[in-house]
Amino acid sequence: MTTLVPERFRGPGRTDLLARFALVLGGVALVATVGRLAVTVPEAAVIISVAVLAIGLTAVQPGLIPVAVLPVLLVVLRVGSGGIDLSLSDFALAAAAVPALLLARRPFSSGLRAVLWASAIYQFATLVTVVNNPYAANVVEWAHAWMMVSGSLLVGWAVGANGHGRLGIRLLVATMTLLAVITVVEGSVHFAQGDFSPVYPSFPYGMHKNFAGTVCATGAVMVYARPAWVGINRRWSFVLGSVLLAAVLFTQSRQALIGLVAAVVILVLRSDSDRKRSRVVLLLLAPVVLFVTNLVQDQVQNGNQFNSVFQRLTWFQDSMTVWSSDPWFGVGLRWWYTDRFPFQFQPPNAEIEVLTSAGVLGLAAFVVLMVVALRVAWRLDPAYGSLAVAVLVSRLVQGQFDLFWSAVQGSVPFVVLGICLGACWHAERERQAADARLLPASPAPHVAAGVA
Repeated sequence: MTTLVPERFRGPGRTDLLARFALVLGGVALVATVGRLAVTVPEAAVIISVAVLAIGLTAVQPGLIPVAVLPVLLVVLRVGSGGIDLSLSDFALAAAAVPALLLARRPFSSGLRAVLWASAIYQFATLVTVVNNPYAANVVEWAHAWMMVSGSLLVGWAVGANGHGRLGIRLLVATMTLLAVITVVEGSVHFAQGDFSPVYPSFPYGMHKNFAGTVCATGAVMVYARPAWVGINRRWSFVLGSVLLAAVLFTQSRQALIGLVAAVVILVLRSDSDRKRSRVVLLLLAPVVLFVTNLVQDQVQNGNQFNSVFQRLTWFQDSMTVWSSDPWFGVGLRWWYTDRFPFQFQPPNAEIEVLTSAGVLGLAAFVVLMVVALRVAWRLDPAYGSLAVAVLVSRLVQGQFDLFWSAVQGSVPFVVLGICLGACWHAERERQAADARLLPASPAPHVAAGVA
């Protein structure tokens, strides 16, 4: 007789056992190496010891490292130079994606598989421009884009599917709130001195106003969405949301404000949402829209051809000139790091950047990726999907007026999507296990025959 055992009580699969065995062997080898380096190179011994500890923790709890690196995913401090210019966030994402891939909870949900396949299609489409335009920055950005989408999804999935979804979202919100507090403090000091210009946070390192504004706007969206499984009550939602919104206003990042408004509108108007939200909020958004409109009008009336509005128009025109060089396959990823063109700027628009870099073929694949991601988030249980939809919409709207393929801003929305998919999957498995415990045991075959 075959006994049905709930999945949570089954032992690890063969793939998981092999992965853990390989990690243990690697740990043993590293321990032996540490013994030799402890005397001659103590710094290297410390680093390797931390790596051994991380390997052991990964074998015991696969979701622990992805959870631990979530705050680091918001650190945009640059490392490297030229075409190899990456951020600390990129390296942290790569470090977390490896254990997430090897020891992720399986089977993947259908939604996660769909977005991963869409990401693979985009990577295949952009591979053409990598082959046609061989240079280092092209190859680096190709791998970077894949990591920002697929790597972020896997890291988020590892967090949510291992039951750490609540902690993961709270860590992201806490880190964003910390950045908001720094921005508000610096902005208040500037305002007290009579300086009403946009705030560029300088602690603990220099940050652009659009980066700080975008991150804080994303945090405000997450706090306003506040799904029940995250456990943020209404009072804390108001406090955190106020701080995050104030930080966005201090930065005067127009694209961040527009993205925030778009996400809130989606949450309010979505009929099948996890909770009903008052439409009075839409009236409260009117001052924000008016604030953005006044900022744009002031720059247009100023007539300065070098302000952000006119500069963007110039960049759009120059981007079309670059795109005309190879309309179908593009001139290469990060073409602005090369000297093939007289222009040295990253196009401040998602579609135009992809169009110049990967051509019409790459743009079509990019549209497919975004549509699939939004569709998966929309069709997810609203208790989990509303948060993912709001963050994705906010990012896409911001990307119409700002850089899209950049660290943190490009990876965090897919991390959130992965967490929501994983948390929904974990909750479903928990319900199945609970139902299995409540079901009465099936009678033995000979007992059933005797009763008959």
